[in-house]
Amino acid sequence: MKTRFGLTAAVALAALAAGGCSIEKFAIRKAAGMLTGPGPSGTDVFSSDNDPELVGDALPFALKFYESLLAAVPDHEGLRLRTGSLYIMYANAFLETRADLLPRDRMEEKETLRARAKNLYLRGRDMIMVSLERKNPILQRQWRERLYAEAVAPFAPKDVPLLYWAAAGWVAAYAIDPMDMELAVSLPRAEALMNRVLELDPGYSGGAVHTFFILYYGSLPDYMGGDTEKAREHFRLAVAASGGRDVSAFLALASTVSLKEQNVGEFRSLLEKVLAVDPDADPGSRLATVLSQRKARRLLEHIDDYFLINDRAPGQYFEAPPGRPGGTS
Repeated sequence: MKTRFGLTAAVALAALAAGGCSIEKFAIRKAAGMLTGPGPSGTDVFSSDNDPELVGDALPFALKFYESLLAAVPDHEGLRLRTGSLYIMYANAFLETRADLLPRDRMEEKETLRARAKNLYLRGRDMIMVSLERKNPILQRQWRERLYAEAVAPFAPKDVPLLYWAAAGWVAAYAIDPMDMELAVSLPRAEALMNRVLELDPGYSGGAVHTFFILYYGSLPDYMGGDTEKAREHFRLAVAASGGRDVSAFLALASTVSLKEQNVGEFRSLLEKVLAVDPDADPGSRLATVLSQRKARRLLEHIDDYFLINDRAPGQYFEAPPGRPGGTS
């Protein structure tokens, strides 16, 4: 009996040792499910904060924590989406926005921040694209053959967040560096992803998909598919979807179409609407509202950088010096 007990214990210990990796992965998968499941999440804690500096200091740790979990369970779709989208959000809110708010005499620092933002936009996009390619293994081949509609057809409503964030990171990376021709020629792929979002869930995230298209059609030159009328139509849809509470649509139209058309009256009006919103009215988007209002104030304070007035004909506005599409610097 003693020998049998000893043998049984040894076998159990050996099995436990052999299964240690599985037990660890089970625990990590459980934690990942809790972090990315329904209900309040870490991103809600960040997005509802009113102190951008506090969030900006905390997010890098959260990002690397999520990424370390993902390395252990790379097939966890929810964790992959959360990690990729956090990289894209961080790049936008705390790198590109910070660069936009810096004065012109700190150009070297601005360019360093933009380069970092581009890198993280693409890192987030690529993380999420892994999940999309698992769902459609011939996606890359279809894109190479320019079969854009066929490439996104397999995706279902549950895939909308993946589609949205992959496209958002893709286009943001191009917008920050429009001289990257490799990214430029790939933009129809990003557009196809977001068009699929429109087909599956046009009201996704309170009209976020429409705000994307304001920036997309409003910032691209005409020869690449830019279309101010389409941008304005998506602006109307974005405002309707959010009930006018999402200030990002107003900022997007002002920083693209209003600038392109040199419509200074519209530019002022849209930015004043951004500033008029109470950040506490929608706690879930409090951080985004605070950051948008910072951008709006800087644009208004430096309005002469974007609109040139002809002294011989007061009120007549001409094209400002060229800048990056949709830029605010």
